Amino acid sequence: MTEKALREAKAVVVLWSKKSVESRWVRAEATLADRNKTLLPAMIEPCERPIMFELTQTAELSHWDGAADDKAWLAFLADLRKFIEARTAPAPVVVAKDSRHAILVLPFANMSGDPEQEYFSDGISEDIITDLSKVSALSVVSRNTAFSFKGKAIELAQLARQLKVSHILEGSVRKSGGRVRITAQLIDGKSDDHVWAERYDRDLSDIFALQDEISEAIVKALKLKLLPEEKKAIEQRGTNNLEAYKFYLMARQYSITGNRGNSRRSEAIIRLCQRAIEIDPNYARAWALMANTQAILRHEQGQGDSGLDAAERALAIDANLAEAHAAKAGFLRDNARYDEALAEVEIALRLDPESYEVNHTAGRVSYSRRKPDEAIRYFEKAAASMEADFSSAGLLVSCYLAAGDKEGARRAAQMTVARVEKIIAVEPDNGSATSFAVTALAVRGEAERAKEWVERALLLDPDNNNMRYNFACAFISLLGDIEAGLDLLGPVLETSGIEHINWTKRDSDLDSIREHPRFKAMIAAAEARLAAGGAAN
Repeated sequence: MTEKALREAKAVVVLWSKKSVESRWVRAEATLADRNKTLLPAMIEPCERPIMFELTQTAELSHWDGAADDKAWLAFLADLRKFIEARTAPAPVVVAKDSRHAILVLPFANMSGDPEQEYFSDGISEDIITDLSKVSALSVVSRNTAFSFKGKAIELAQLARQLKVSHILEGSVRKSGGRVRITAQLIDGKSDDHVWAERYDRDLSDIFALQDEISEAIVKALKLKLLPEEKKAIEQRGTNNLEAYKFYLMARQYSITGNRGNSRRSEAIIRLCQRAIEIDPNYARAWALMANTQAILRHEQGQGDSGLDAAERALAIDANLAEAHAAKAGFLRDNARYDEALAEVEIALRLDPESYEVNHTAGRVSYSRRKPDEAIRYFEKAAASMEADFSSAGLLVSCYLAAGDKEGARRAAQMTVARVEKIIAVEPDNGSATSFAVTALAVRGEAERAKEWVERALLLDPDNNNMRYNFACAFISLLGDIEAGLDLLGPVLETSGIEHINWTKRDSDLDSIREHPRFKAMIAAAEARLAAGGAAN
């Protein structure tokens, strides 16, 4: 009976105490709830949780005396209510533009027997989505939505109803040596019947022609007309070189799944893009990805190139590449050219409104322009499109606070902490991720835990200036210790480039100290240092 109740429950509240921690029955029940994603634990007595639950977000009620108006108790009740509502609410519906000819392309399964080949199967899936999006008679669910179902057991007819699509494409990719096998099948969303299915065994060098064949076969199966200009657009791959394509796909995979803010990840993406460009100098997508990553590394770590040259090169090759406009917008924003940055963002959004890179950059430009409500819209979209993206989630906290929306800030804080906990479970020295979680913990009222994370992160990643900056913002705007915040901020401003100085001057998290003598002196010293360096050069 207990197991049945646990499996059917919308939420399972586990109360950790010295006695319950020692109980194998309580640990087993918590494990089952964790597997079912219904676990909501609370600490009712100071104790060490079982190691497998150390990183699970736990409500702190060990000092609660039973008062009904206790803030921690009320917060826990609110969290419990939202937790249950989230599991009983109907699934969100993403409506395609034209349900008569609408399609969802599920990520193709990697059947190569090598997890390292995941980049290749994902790349094939993305390219097919892009190709079909060029067919005017067909509406295609975005890449972001499609990839949210990756690796999940899904009942296709139900999914078709949820997304209001007429057809679903699924398939698999097996890459071995110089050969590739792609199996694809098109399913009628209403009847769950096969409309079309095919298996292709080809030399790897035929991969571009093979993708064209698949897209054209789907159009034919749906009895749609492919216009000459659409056929031409589908056949434009950006490169015809298989090696350049391979290195770009590897870089793209790192950019999607890696931890933003980790300098090693950014450096790896740049190296892979550089290799792709060495092979094919006219590969605009590789130039754009490199530009965007260079801008991230420059802003967050103060290292390397600004990304402008690479962005300009990408635009010279393909003026309609949204990511290239976004990368240029990032450079313009970093250099306080906000109107020009906005113009580039508007172009990028018009070209690809679903792009993660475009929406994240649009959010940063809006934030720098002191338009938090506008920034929220873009950061929400970016955060929803990439589950590992703690940066957009963390910036949402600041945006909601600037907009005066405390409840929105709390929701964003919950999302940020959850994402960061997953990251630091495998990468405990990722200071950039930790820095966003500290702000989120402060918003949730967990000041002591936030300070513990600061202490640990400064020991593990002492040279991460972007991390120190975010810690400074948390101390100044949320933890009520301005002097500690300024102590953290001082060394950052002593070495920051113009990009970070400009961000500091516009960051709403620092509005409370704009007239503080120490802060004004720090900004003045930083600007004088940069001016002297420019004069010397």
